[in-house]
Amino acid sequence: MDSSPNAQGDTSSPYVEAVGRITELIQKRQRSPWLWPDIVYFLTPSGREHNHCLNILHGFTNEIIDERIADRAAKKNDPQSEENDTEQGEEGEFKRKRRLAFLDLLLEAYDKGEISREGIREEVDTFMFEGHDTTAAGLTWALYLLARHPHIQQQVHEEVDKFFEQRPETLTGEDLKDLRYLECVVKEAQRMFPSVPFIARRTTEDCHLDGYLAPKGTAIGVCTIGLHRNPKVWEAPLEFNPDRFLPENSQGRHPYAFVPFSAGPRNCIGQRFALQEEKLVLAHVLRNFTLDSTQTFDELQTCGEIITRPKNGIFVSLAKR
Repeated sequence: MDSSPNAQGDTSSPYVEAVGRITELIQKRQRSPWLWPDIVYFLTPSGREHNHCLNILHGFTNEIIDERIADRAAKKNDPQSEENDTEQGEEGEFKRKRRLAFLDLLLEAYDKGEISREGIREEVDTFMFEGHDTTAAGLTWALYLLARHPHIQQQVHEEVDKFFEQRPETLTGEDLKDLRYLECVVKEAQRMFPSVPFIARRTTEDCHLDGYLAPKGTAIGVCTIGLHRNPKVWEAPLEFNPDRFLPENSQGRHPYAFVPFSAGPRNCIGQRFALQEEKLVLAHVLRNFTLDSTQTFDELQTCGEIITRPKNGIFVSLAKR
């Protein structure tokens, strides 16, 4: 967004506290069917606190959007500012000096009438709110699984070492495509422990599912973690095996057998960014450290909340390489 909430420097900020609290409130409401009707929920103390947190989150997002709109308007009225954002090309053509932030791209679409103001806020909220916890969880599970499987970790070490030997310190998004086996590791970790274990959709037409009718307007829950561990699709589903995602082993697999970011028109807008983020962090960790863990799979006691979490934490030791 080209803007920072300074979350690590000010962990007591209203925004940071609202993020944590609203997650707890949402989870509590999901487990309490009597709180599902809005007319009931918003009369309760939890419902009023939920609205208070939501106002803080939306207020922060709206403030960022308003500041950027004002900044863009000021630049349009300042010819000198426009010159600073462009540079002359070889044939007299002007090109952008800097890449646009994601929010700038949304605002360009807004100017063209391709997205509403509310739509911009929703997309910014997705990156700001949903884009940190999910990625952190994905990284955590990947680190644990690598720590428990030294032979796979060794393969990643070799790929990462070779990758950094051939490149300067400054990397690009294109460079990360060469970390092919590490990408398989990330995907296999997401298969076993998808960051979001459960999603829901509402049918827009009558659907027949395995002999059952789901009429138009039905809310349907999709258990992602169950789908990813379906033994009819995944041989030995509880075994960590990144080779499943090698191109030669992925041919013929149903496209919806692996949906850590959902699928279709409602899929996650940030999935490519999340994948790059995880690969980059893991590459730097494995470049510098060897991982180990004595915590067994059964000791994890996974719990599916809004995010797939270990109930009592994950224990991994790091040794400098």
